[in-house]
Amino acid sequence: MWSADGRPVFEVNEVRVTYLGRFPALAGVSLRVASGEQVALLGPNGCGKSTLLKVLAGLLFPDSGTVHAFGHPLTPASLARPAFFREFRRRVGLLFQNSDAQLFNPTVFEEIAFGPAQLGFPPQEVERRVRDMLRLLEIEGLADRAPFQLSEGQKRRVALAAVLAVNPDVLLLDEPTTGLDPRTNDRLVEILWGLRRLGKTLLVATHDLELARLVADRAVIIGEDHRVWFDGPTPEALANRDLLYRANLVGRSWMAHPVL
Repeated sequence: MWSADGRPVFEVNEVRVTYLGRFPALAGVSLRVASGEQVALLGPNGCGKSTLLKVLAGLLFPDSGTVHAFGHPLTPASLARPAFFREFRRRVGLLFQNSDAQLFNPTVFEEIAFGPAQLGFPPQEVERRVRDMLRLLEIEGLADRAPFQLSEGQKRRVALAAVLAVNPDVLLLDEPTTGLDPRTNDRLVEILWGLRRLGKTLLVATHDLELARLVADRAVIIGEDHRVWFDGPTPEALANRDLLYRANLVGRSWMAHPVL
């Protein structure tokens, strides 16, 4: 069912999503993502980046157009099949933009353990994964804390640890640097580099051009009209100052004194 046959990890064709029947979020977006790619989804707030990640995560379904994951239609009907649901949730992890929408367990330890436990891993394996993630994200001291007691940056690290504990093949990261201090931001970049070396597929939604430069070989720019304006190498996107300005990713001061 999930054999590696050269098909894209994701294939999105002319997807349209509208909220409340009249507010467009995606207006005919098409996208193909191959296994092992690192893709930055760039665009201003409200362009549809978060919506696209939710579509790819099977949490939101388009009004029109098609979405395939690993060569299979990603639809409510396919996710209603237990075998497909289990395998898809094991292989695809989503880091929400708002950590509070993702954290709901009484303690950090239980939060990180939730995913592996739901997938049926033995208790010893669940605990091993939790301990590994606590060390990786440098949050061992938070294990017994309640998530609501944490700072925004700490919540971000816990949410990422919970996603990584399942060891997904594909990570969908929505504004992962939000609320992080510089040192934690550097640690996140190092982790993403490590995931890249392991062959993980990464889609990072951000308007942080420096993060895109550091972690993504490919950039997809979505404009304020909710359409794809650019899809190509990240250096080419970041070198196109006029495109970045028109896409509302940089302002006039940056145009005069670019920092990349």
